[in-house]
Amino acid sequence: MSTQVERPTGLFSGDAFDSSCPSRSVLDHVTSKWAVLVLVVLSREDHRFSALRRAVGGISEKMLAQTLRTLEGDGFVHREVAATTPPQVSYGLTGLGHGVTGHLAGLVGWIEDRIPEVLAARGRA
Repeated sequence: MSTQVERPTGLFSGDAFDSSCPSRSVLDHVTSKWAVLVLVVLSREDHRFSALRRAVGGISEKMLAQTLRTLEGDGFVHREVAATTPPQVSYGLTGLGHGVTGHLAGLVGWIEDRIPEVLAARGRA
C-alpha cells in the first residue's frame, strides 16, 4: 500500500529549496526588511500611505510604494481607494497577508526579545 498522498490535478505545491520554484520570489518578497515591517504594522490595522510611512521608521516614499506594489501583486495587501476629493487610499491585509504575518510577527517579537543577547554576541565577535 502506498503512503504517498495523491494531489488533485492543477494544484501546485512549492519547494523553496528548488532554485526554479516561484516560492523563492515570494520568500524574498515577504522576508525583506521593509516588507516584514509593513506587514506587521498592517496586521494591527489598515493605514493610509502617510500613516504607514510614519509607522515604519526610516522607509522612503519610493521604497514604501515599491514594497506595497510587490505585496499587493503577491496577494498579501489590498489597496482601497475611497471616492472622496482628493481620493483617500488605504492599505490593509488580505487573508493571505494575515496568514503570513502571523509567522512574521512572531519572528519580529523573538528578535526584539533577544536583541540584548544578539548585541552581546556581536560584541564578542
